[in-house]
Amino acid sequence: MKYKNLGLSDIKVSEICLGTMTFGEQTSVEDANSQLDYALANGINFLDTAELYPIPPIAKTYTDTETIIGNWLKNQNRDKVVIATKVAGTGRDLVWIRGGPKSMNEASIREAIEGSLKRLHTDYLDLYQLHWPARTVPKFGEWKFNDQEYGESDTILEQLQTLDKLIKEGKVRTIGLSNESPYGVMEFVRYARENNLPKVVTIQNAYGLLNRCFETGGLQEVCFHENIGLLPYSVLAMGYLTGKYIDNPNAVGRFTLFPNVFNRYEKINIQPAIKAYYDLAKKYNISLNALSHAFCFNQKFITSTIIGATNLDQLKENIATYNTQLSDEILAEIDEIHQRYPDPAP
Repeated sequence: MKYKNLGLSDIKVSEICLGTMTFGEQTSVEDANSQLDYALANGINFLDTAELYPIPPIAKTYTDTETIIGNWLKNQNRDKVVIATKVAGTGRDLVWIRGGPKSMNEASIREAIEGSLKRLHTDYLDLYQLHWPARTVPKFGEWKFNDQEYGESDTILEQLQTLDKLIKEGKVRTIGLSNESPYGVMEFVRYARENNLPKVVTIQNAYGLLNRCFETGGLQEVCFHENIGLLPYSVLAMGYLTGKYIDNPNAVGRFTLFPNVFNRYEKINIQPAIKAYYDLAKKYNISLNALSHAFCFNQKFITSTIIGATNLDQLKENIATYNTQLSDEILAEIDEIHQRYPDPAP
């Protein structure tokens, strides 16, 4: 396993990050513990979670993922594990999250982090991320900017000032964004420079064969110049890029368990694009799973690829793809498919 710095920070993380959004929903406590143990034993020192998790978010299971990780973390050497979590933002009508946050102000952020620290049984977080912007912007499958509904509930400056206080208090080591736009990233960078505040070191956005908006929408250039690393999520497109639904449309997975929930992956060119990548993987005698993960492992702008699994066997399969090599010929054919079906799951 290789390791990289989180942006300009001195925090070293494995090139694979264990995503945990299934813990407490599809993944039992026992299996979650097995996954955490296996990941750590295989050189993965980086875990990503959120106060919102598990997904799909519901009142009954909200915060369960952090609780599971925290109970496991009590028996580990805390300094050997890099923990990332997120504060839920405004605008999604999730009323069971701290009463439904109406603002991303200091009081809201502080309430969120105190809950996360308690559940995770730790005094500090290595990476604290803003889960989505406190602005009305396209996210989670939306793709049109609506200037008629645009609104910013609180300023980016206040968010940074709050995060700066948390860093100085020793509760946070470094900070990142999630589901952000180029405008949002540059505003965080600008306010940090102008006010001597901490700079964001990572951005966690959806990225993979079905969603390359990071490259095509301007974020790659912004992050290149500002030394901000991408932490891609949904690399397997919620299981679509394992190929299991091609082999069996009724296969047990997120799309059969939770129909009509993940709108990002129900758009018109999704299935043709999946079939094209499936056929490409078959042509080169590798699995679609391996093709999808290795595509991310090949990207220099990615700091750590977030992988997730419902069970331990899936996790073992996903980690094994780390050794998959993609030739220039395969990468060129991937780009050809992308030209035919550009970003079908934005």
